[in-house]
Amino acid sequence: MGISVLMSIYQKEKTEYFQAAMESILAQTCPADEIVLIQDGPLTPELLDMIGKYQILLDDRRREQGLNRPRFVTYRFDENVQLGRALAKGVELCSNEYIARMDTDDIARTGRLEAQLHYMETHPQTAVVGGAIEEFNDEETERHIKHMPTGTENVRTYGRYRNPVNHMTVMMRKSAILDAGNYVHFPNLEDYHLWIRVLAKGYQLDNLEEVLVEARTNEDFYGKRGGKGYWKRYMELRKMQHELGITTFPQYLAACMVTTAMVASPNQLRKRFYRILRR
Repeated sequence: MGISVLMSIYQKEKTEYFQAAMESILAQTCPADEIVLIQDGPLTPELLDMIGKYQILLDDRRREQGLNRPRFVTYRFDENVQLGRALAKGVELCSNEYIARMDTDDIARTGRLEAQLHYMETHPQTAVVGGAIEEFNDEETERHIKHMPTGTENVRTYGRYRNPVNHMTVMMRKSAILDAGNYVHFPNLEDYHLWIRVLAKGYQLDNLEEVLVEARTNEDFYGKRGGKGYWKRYMELRKMQHELGITTFPQYLAACMVTTAMVASPNQLRKRFYRILRR
């Protein structure tokens, strides 16, 4: 069964980061059949030029080698619609059952798709499988591995309180994602929102132990996870989670308290909390 790689890009992305992400996809031991790139609003001339170069490169490669893959499919929104809406369109455009998410500033380990494809084919009851990430900053001054729980029951339990999979590592079944309602607009929590609905539909989620993606981080990551607006959305998510039967009432209250403590913390303290939890 074929694999589609789904990415969304917007104008603030750096060209060199996008290029590194694309090269990591093309270097996979198990090649993707299709790369679907959503252009979320107007892009810089440099990004458009790089996208055009990859379109030509992949078209030439397919023609010279007589292959049907990887197709490079692009779709452009005239205005920035944000990640949830962009990915919802991307899922609809993917022509394969297996969809691998990828951020345009991260680097996939060469065996990522092969490992996830093997897992999905041997675990037909699982709708989403992720893995660990190695986080690094632009200066390459520090690296941290963020491990995730493994085993479907452990992942489900973990998901009551925290996001159960690393979004940029997931491979998912298109049919299950559409059955759960696809991505929706829910800024900075669109993936967690989706996983809750996937679980509520009776599907399973899991994680591989190995590092699948090298993920770029910066101080903005922690700043986006604070503030009144973010807290209100998180409380909406917790309420939905409870109404769908994912949490009991005591678990719902505990999840709300943990979330409030994290979101209300000063940025530097929140950063420390996240670093501790990642270990």
